[in-house]
Amino acid sequence: MSAQLVAGEHGVLRVFNEAGVFAAADVHVARRVAALSGAEIGDHELVALALAVRAVRTGSTCVKLDRITEIVPETPEPGDGAAPAEPPAQMPWPDPGELVRTLTASPLITGCPTGPLRPLALVTSDDGPLLYLRKYFRQEQTIRDILAQRRAQRPQVEAPALAAALNEVFGSDVDDGGYDRQRAAAALAATSWTTVLAGGPGTGKTYTVARILAVMQALLGSDVRIGLCAPTGRAAAQMQASINDHRADLTALRTAPVATTVHKLLGWRPDGSYRRGADDRLPYDVVVVDETSMLAVSMMSRLLESLRPDARLILVGDPHQLSSVDAGAVLADLVERRDREDTPLPEAFEAVAAAPAGEFDAAERLALADGVITLTRGHRYGGQISEVAAAIKASSGTDVDAVIDLITGEAAQRFADDTRGRVILVDPDELEPVRRTVVEWARRLRATANSADAAGALAALMQHRVLCAHRDGRHGVSGWSRAIIGWINDDLGAGIGAAGWYTGEPILVNRNDPTHGIFNGDSGVVIGTGDATRVVFARGTGVLPLYPSQIADSSPVYAMTIHRSQGSQFGAVTVVLPDADAHLLTKELLYTAVTRAQNQVFIVGTEHELRAALSRSVQRASGLGSAVREIGG
Repeated sequence: MSAQLVAGEHGVLRVFNEAGVFAAADVHVARRVAALSGAEIGDHELVALALAVRAVRTGSTCVKLDRITEIVPETPEPGDGAAPAEPPAQMPWPDPGELVRTLTASPLITGCPTGPLRPLALVTSDDGPLLYLRKYFRQEQTIRDILAQRRAQRPQVEAPALAAALNEVFGSDVDDGGYDRQRAAAALAATSWTTVLAGGPGTGKTYTVARILAVMQALLGSDVRIGLCAPTGRAAAQMQASINDHRADLTALRTAPVATTVHKLLGWRPDGSYRRGADDRLPYDVVVVDETSMLAVSMMSRLLESLRPDARLILVGDPHQLSSVDAGAVLADLVERRDREDTPLPEAFEAVAAAPAGEFDAAERLALADGVITLTRGHRYGGQISEVAAAIKASSGTDVDAVIDLITGEAAQRFADDTRGRVILVDPDELEPVRRTVVEWARRLRATANSADAAGALAALMQHRVLCAHRDGRHGVSGWSRAIIGWINDDLGAGIGAAGWYTGEPILVNRNDPTHGIFNGDSGVVIGTGDATRVVFARGTGVLPLYPSQIADSSPVYAMTIHRSQGSQFGAVTVVLPDADAHLLTKELLYTAVTRAQNQVFIVGTEHELRAALSRSVQRASGLGSAVREIGG
């Protein structure tokens, strides 16, 4: 019996559990909350409770009640031992209208006999009625209320002073016929309490952040207090290294702040609480959060509560990448808000960063007034990769033919003679092109590592990476790692795969270790032999060498998950598509994987699997994209 089936369950929850709609955790939590309520809880309310728990488990903060009949059973991940669920011909979904009426009067919404427990919140929105676990509704309300308060006022900045600061950092030569979005982003950050700097890979987000910090120092003084953070230690280290590199040719950036994780910035404690909050605010004048797409609603809520009202907040990231593994997609919600008010732009901003002829596109004007600016000019890749990435991002799920044509059809022929920027679909039964690429990568990696050339080995390390959706199974990291080790042993006579460190071994760090400056997701390579053996990691333009004994938890990295590759950049990638019915297979997953590459992308899969990826988007329900009003309670 599958571990996801609840043996003692009966009634309506059993039907949904057996169909694979509800996991065991959804059923257990729903039953426990119903018991704690002390009230008579009917079948519809039990289904609603389980739906609210399932929503958070699958990354949403709420349930769109008008669309519950569209929910499909989850496909088991490789290695969990469960067979795909066979849903009944007709699920006993409650009518959405009747469910809303039942919940409006339910003690789960209005208050339970056993005390003040109100585990659910029901609200109206532009997307219809939404159902939350109350904790997540409160967190969204905190985000909504604080951002509204911050939008209601503007920092007092004089246009001449702002122009002088921008000229010091960007230079005074402004093209009258163009619109410099990076310069405009710095002006927007100076004139807004909250700024969202969005953009795809290679659009210059970190370059722009470094210049924003320099503008802040020029405008507010070199003693301005700046906090830099990111959701993960690896992302924080990468941001720190990038800003340090930019600082080398940016004299206006007088001091470079130290980047840390959001958890550490907020003073995380082992019991799960935080030091910082509404009663103990952060001391910073400016706070920058990189890779905000990975920031969950719980962390965003705590961060906003911890800011002083007069502190500038700059949120940086790509809203089209994969979201946080926890509930929420805050960055995408903020970038794509549908209820923006038509408010005036800051006068100082318009004076120094106007578009050609002083006019902005109507949609962009609304976004700028809301503190959102998007960088659009990519520098990481070109050619077919650039066009495919843009087409994936623009596809709606029903117009996938254009993307398929760019990869395999007549449109792809335009790129046949290109030496870089290629995207090639590889039949899973004809992997010879991938094998040649991987073996050549391993050959270059070993040659540079044997000569103890740290810089050369690190450059070789980042020339290729196999990216998988899953950790386990034949399409996952484990299966592909075994295959790659076999190819290398067969073609190079390497004899790798046994225990112990070996020269040229690519390493993935699996645990944060701030003491030694390495973080979960960092990749390095073993160089040298004997007593001279080191594991080296890139740090900006520099190298961090460590003894193997200093690395507590690592594994070979011949392949890695697409989730862990976020924020990385490789010369080429091989993207392994899972089976077409895998719930992880989405256009966001494909976009994230394709945009890791500079020069070449192999997509291992069939056209059917590729279409499945393009036809399916990550479905994360939340209420941050529009105004909401609570019902009942």
